[in-house]
Amino acid sequence: MNTDDNALAERAAGGDRVAFQSLLERHYDTIFRVAYRFTGLRQDAEDLTQDICASLPARLRSFRGDARFTSWLYRVVVNAAQDKRRKQVTADRANAAYGEISELERGQADQTARDIAWLYETLEQLGDDLRQTAILVVAEGLSHAEAAIVLDIKESTVSWRMHEVRKKLKAQVEQEA
Repeated sequence: MNTDDNALAERAAGGDRVAFQSLLERHYDTIFRVAYRFTGLRQDAEDLTQDICASLPARLRSFRGDARFTSWLYRVVVNAAQDKRRKQVTADRANAAYGEISELERGQADQTARDIAWLYETLEQLGDDLRQTAILVVAEGLSHAEAAIVLDIKESTVSWRMHEVRKKLKAQVEQEA
């Protein structure tokens, strides 16, 4: 087929598969070469080339024939490379932000784990009555009345025990500081 690119592009835009195949055969290497120069990595260039080739049938509808087909094709590749780069920069920023958030969350989780470990170690030193009361009220979220029922004691005893727990925890924190 010895048809010029503009005529092939016009026919391909109209749905002529043979014309489209001819355009790809003629210009695939150029698309890849330009994509490679913009991306700098073979894998990225291959991916970009495939994306361009997949979208080319739809893009051909915008080819008006005012310029040479190759000039238009260069613009398509350049635009696709710029779009890919912008998306990559945005994705990199999002990944970096996610990494920072994950690191902060891990740091917070580590701190929370250390705080919980400290709390349980400290509760172990309080004695069974105070520890059981604190676990039911603080960890399980029971009211003083509910904890009193579970422990079979008066609600006022639960309140006193929680006061003692707070006092001992505060003293422990001050001692460690």
